[in-house]
This record gives sequence, C-alpha cells and structure tokens, in this order.
Amino acid sequence: MAHVYDLVKEQDTYRAEVSQSVLELVQAMVDRNIGAVPVLREGELVGIFSERDLMRRVVAGGLNPAATRVAEVMTADPLTVDPNEDLETCMVLMRRHGFRHLPICEGKLLKGLVSLRDIMLHDLNEKEHDIRMMRAYIQATPEM
Repeated sequence: MAHVYDLVKEQDTYRAEVSQSVLELVQAMVDRNIGAVPVLREGELVGIFSERDLMRRVVAGGLNPAATRVAEVMTADPLTVDPNEDLETCMVLMRRHGFRHLPICEGKLLKGLVSLRDIMLHDLNEKEHDIRMMRAYIQATPEM
C-alpha cells in the first residue's frame, strides 16, 4: 500500500512566505501552473494559499493584490497529514472538507503537498496495471 508521501517525494514543492505579496505569489502560481501553495513562517507551515482564497478573500473582497500580504488572506492552520498516511484516508479528508490539496507534515515541518490529481493519477496507474495483469493472466490460461 502506498503512503501519501510516496506520491510527492520526488516533487519540488513551491513554498510561500507570509510576507510575500499576493500578486507576487499568484504570478508564481501561474508560472508553475499550480492551484495552491503552502505558506511558511520561519520554516514552519502556518497556512495554505489557494485559488479559492484568491477569489474569495482578495478579488471578492476588493483588495489590492500588490498591497496585500499572503498572511492576511491565506487559510491559516490548515489540516495536514502525516507522510505515512494512506491514500484512502487522504481522499476521505479531501472529500469531507472540500479540499483539492493537503500539506504533508511531520509536526510543523512541511514535507510536501499532495493534490487530488496526484492521488487520482496514482489510482488510475494502479488500475491500468491491474488490467494489464488480468489480460496477461487470461491470455496465458490454457483453454479447457
């Protein structure tokens, strides 16, 4: 059984600092084609900033993204999972809370960020492998 950290351990997770402007962070998100970014203060996870935060708190709130700091509009103290958490539990948490991204932490130390897409692609790859194995089994079985 795969653990959640196995999915992202090779990825370079982009991280934001609480002091960054929203405009600077959104430009980095667009450049990297990512929908959420963990936010750190002195190396520890303190929040997450997502496209939803941008729309609800900045755009709908009429704030100037160049003058607004990420700390003012991030989702503070986000739900996190342990690196050894199983994928099914992560899916349940994401569904229950309406998240598409979950920070993976040991205490407050960020290890990575898993997306719903990461989990779904892993699941799809496993299903494709199972199908290939079943086809090979069927083709190798002698006719009766």
